[in-house]
Amino acid sequence: MGEMSSYQLGVIGALFLSVASSVSIVICNKALMSNLGFPFATTLTSWHLIVTFCTLHAAQRFNFFETKPIDLKTIMLFGILNGISIGLLNLSLGFNSIGFYQMTKLAIIPFTVLLETLFLKKQFSQKIKLSLFLLLVGVGIASVTDLQLNFVGTILSLLAIITTCVGQILTNTIQKKLNVSSTQLLYHSAPFQAAILFVSGPFVDQMLTKKNVFAHKYTPIVLAFIILSCLISVAVNFSTFLVIGKTSPVTYQVLGHLKTCLVLAFGYTLLHDPFSERNIIGILIAICGMGLYSYFCTQENKKKQLVDLSLASQVKDKDGSPLLAVKNMSHQEKESLEPKKSTKDSLV
Repeated sequence: MGEMSSYQLGVIGALFLSVASSVSIVICNKALMSNLGFPFATTLTSWHLIVTFCTLHAAQRFNFFETKPIDLKTIMLFGILNGISIGLLNLSLGFNSIGFYQMTKLAIIPFTVLLETLFLKKQFSQKIKLSLFLLLVGVGIASVTDLQLNFVGTILSLLAIITTCVGQILTNTIQKKLNVSSTQLLYHSAPFQAAILFVSGPFVDQMLTKKNVFAHKYTPIVLAFIILSCLISVAVNFSTFLVIGKTSPVTYQVLGHLKTCLVLAFGYTLLHDPFSERNIIGILIAICGMGLYSYFCTQENKKKQLVDLSLASQVKDKDGSPLLAVKNMSHQEKESLEPKKSTKDSLV
């Protein structure tokens, strides 16, 4: 019971860290890009990952965690895939309307459920599916406005959905199959993610903004917000791997939509963004869906734990019964078993 309660506290802590850090970095980046005129999102993400790796490397040097060797080919492909998914999401935002981009993010949950059902044989109950549907409807009402389609944007969105889903499923699978922690996996994969975004970032940003990141005027306040964004990103990247490893890719996506609702609320409260009755209704429906998802997941986990305990008890009883029976036999009863055993051996 002690181990279970500590595990639950770990999950709650990971969820809280993920929400707090993600909302903080969105507000910081919004100020940096909208108010200070620094629109280079992909390049900024590469700096985030470089700072994350340097922080983890320093932590490893001070023995805060131990590294575990992972197959180089596996970790390289995993890192590159995650880097590509980030680039594709940024391109999708650049080539599509904000409404269609939000639809792209909403599509990640059903596509993840589909992939896990087909390839990992994972079962999702009707109650879980209903709560996810309610969540998606709520977030859609709250955040999706205009839907402008174009061929290039649609292709980029489909590629972004596929790479994001596969990357998050692999984040969970690699941690469990190779028995590595979220910190170890992030430490090994961050350099490859950073490298691909550091090389491609300036080209992607120039394609989207028609501006050169190296020609930008870096004032002290811009540099201060970039440094703050990079520092917050360490918590964001760490909590992302931690949440996916401790829960599941679908739960992480549900958490992501909670962040969307919180960002909308904070944007209205702190930045005075426009807010309507539609936003309020959508957020309330989404929160209802999240609550049902959490409740149904908790109930199913309790049932699974009871089944596991029951099976373990049955196995223990089965293993213990013969020993107890033989131990409690009299000497004559034991001798009476010996001829039967020899007869059975001779038949064999």
